[in-house]
Amino acid sequence: MEAPLLNGFSSDRSHRLYADDGDYRPARGLRTWWEVFCIETVKLWIIGGPIAFNIICQYGTNSATNIFVGHLGNIELSSISIAQSVIGTFSFGFMLGMGSALETLCGQAFGAGQVHMLGIYMQRSIVILFVTCIILLPIYLFATPLLKLLGQEDEIAVLAGEYAILIIPQLFSLSVTFPTQKFLQAQSKVNVLAWIGFLVLLLNVLLLWVFVCLFSWGTTGAALAFDLSNWVIAIAQFVYVVRWCKDGWKGLSWTALNDIWAFVRLSLASAIMLCLEIWYMMSIIILTGHLDNAVIAVGSLSICMNVNGWEAMLFIGINAAISVRVSNELGLGHPRATKYSVYVTVFQSLLIGILCTVIVLATRNHMAIIFTDSKEMQQAVAKLAGLLGITMVLNSVQPVISGVAVGGGWQALVAYINLGSYYIFGLPLGFVLGYVANLGVTGLWAGMIAGAGMQTLLLLIVLYKTNWTNEVKQTTERMKKWGGQDINVGEKSPDHLASCNNEP
Repeated sequence: MEAPLLNGFSSDRSHRLYADDGDYRPARGLRTWWEVFCIETVKLWIIGGPIAFNIICQYGTNSATNIFVGHLGNIELSSISIAQSVIGTFSFGFMLGMGSALETLCGQAFGAGQVHMLGIYMQRSIVILFVTCIILLPIYLFATPLLKLLGQEDEIAVLAGEYAILIIPQLFSLSVTFPTQKFLQAQSKVNVLAWIGFLVLLLNVLLLWVFVCLFSWGTTGAALAFDLSNWVIAIAQFVYVVRWCKDGWKGLSWTALNDIWAFVRLSLASAIMLCLEIWYMMSIIILTGHLDNAVIAVGSLSICMNVNGWEAMLFIGINAAISVRVSNELGLGHPRATKYSVYVTVFQSLLIGILCTVIVLATRNHMAIIFTDSKEMQQAVAKLAGLLGITMVLNSVQPVISGVAVGGGWQALVAYINLGSYYIFGLPLGFVLGYVANLGVTGLWAGMIAGAGMQTLLLLIVLYKTNWTNEVKQTTERMKKWGGQDINVGEKSPDHLASCNNEP
């Protein structure tokens, strides 16, 4: 079994930084904090870097599709953006959320040394996600009437609906992609994910060029390239798990069907938490479709969301990394290491968000060129750049805390916070500013930014108030409840656990 990236570095400073049980000693003084910061940064990016690169490459298939289709015309750009932003994002968010339950259990099981359970969890997740795909299927089949019901223009809704039907195979590929991805992430076997993502992105661009430019198959060719690329990812990851992960993969087992309902409940909690976040930004696309000159409004906003998506994919990588760190450390029984890793990750994510905002504002008049040849569309995007920058800063912290929630297993609490901040406060405020105050897409987005700001503030308060000692104590019970087997978290003395909450 490969050791998780949780044990201290073997150096002269180990005794000063680490206690006998492997957890950090209390950090006192700037020098100690700096050493902890450097150690946690290395651990974060060893896991998070390849994961983020893999997810960015996967997202690149979406962006590449928009880029190729955008040069076919504004209608094609708006339609495919609607299909990907509304239908595709709806299902992607739900499937990713359902798969995140595996992230919680695999990470904690690996930290506790129960590697043999990872393959069982993965098979259980594949079964659940495959059934979920069948449940989501009507959304794809009836996308056109659904989009019309949501107020989209007929010409946009019809083409978007046709595209949605063509990308149904991609939906089912997620039932394999997410479980195998979480299986590998929990063991920090992430370099292979990066290589697969990079090679498939190159394949996707080649297929788009062949199908859209060379064969002139238009949006049909774009959908075919999208489907093929996503299935290559799914098959490649599954083959790697079966062939090269003998510790966690012990072959197919009927045990995967045992205690499946407890796993389903955790999966649904994860899905609801994540979907409330992803669907929130998706809803602005729907509301924008009701505005005057909807083609330009939807197209410009879709380009901004696409750019924001690149940053979001980076933070989904960091989200996965901190989830692995938190779940592994809780599985080992290290409350202080869990807390320090969270603080370091939040700080670094905020710095990245600020940097992304500066880049967007510096390139506001030119960033839409790669998506469209329309000058009107480019000008519309430039006007929204300021709001895009604010969104990037806010979205830099929130995914990290969501990753902590997944790693710790407190998805339900975050789901309630998301529901109140986004849908009770932010969305109604955006509607009022956009339609009642007649501020259009700017008002819609500004209101939703206010909701995101409230959510981020509440999550930071929750994070500050978290008792990490109690989280360690609850880890065993959570794994018995959701995983269906006994796992003993690393034993800690009462004095050690009590000290974690009274010292930095």
